[in-house]
Amino acid sequence: MMTLIAVLHFAPHKWSFLSAVPHSFCGLVHISEGKRPYQICQAGISRTYQVINLFWKMTALENVMVGMHSRLKSSYLKDLFRTPATRREEKQAREMAYEWLRFVGLEKYADEQAGALSYGGQRLLEIVRALASDAKLLLLDEPVAGMNTKEKAEFDELLKKILDKGVTILMIEHDMELVMDICDYLYVLEYGKLLAEGTSEEIQSHPEVIRAYLGGE
Repeated sequence: MMTLIAVLHFAPHKWSFLSAVPHSFCGLVHISEGKRPYQICQAGISRTYQVINLFWKMTALENVMVGMHSRLKSSYLKDLFRTPATRREEKQAREMAYEWLRFVGLEKYADEQAGALSYGGQRLLEIVRALASDAKLLLLDEPVAGMNTKEKAEFDELLKKILDKGVTILMIEHDMELVMDICDYLYVLEYGKLLAEGTSEEIQSHPEVIRAYLGGE
């Protein structure tokens, strides 16, 4: 089985731990080691799941606001007494969450429960919730799994929009067409072992990748 690990918008001055090969992801593991999830999030790293993981009974807007939680300043006591500062921050958070939904074309579903959205809509919502944390590095695990051709094309365009925001994306994906179209750098794994690495052009002409992908000798 061949797996592609794609690095999009590679920014070594920010994420130099991605540049060491073959142990290119040791740095990522290292900075996460011993850290709690909220600390990893505060460091600017966010992720989505291969199996969509949303707050199903919350609205799309509320899901995005959850993603923004680590960037909000209100405290438990301020929330309890609903201080003017808390109300202002909540209003700003709602407005920002709505703009994030607009970014992925889900604004008309802002008040719909996450569980009522289509599969593609749920995938977009999970990604935009991750982005709402002000992520600088976005980790995507097989994001187009289960999508049809139209949804994949739309997702390709979304990735380009995310990259335009200066976000680095590290993506594990089996869809060769998608990653070849958009990625800056690729790592190819075969049964968990590093088979090849390089740019899209280098990977497409790599004899070992061709062998693994086409089943040649």
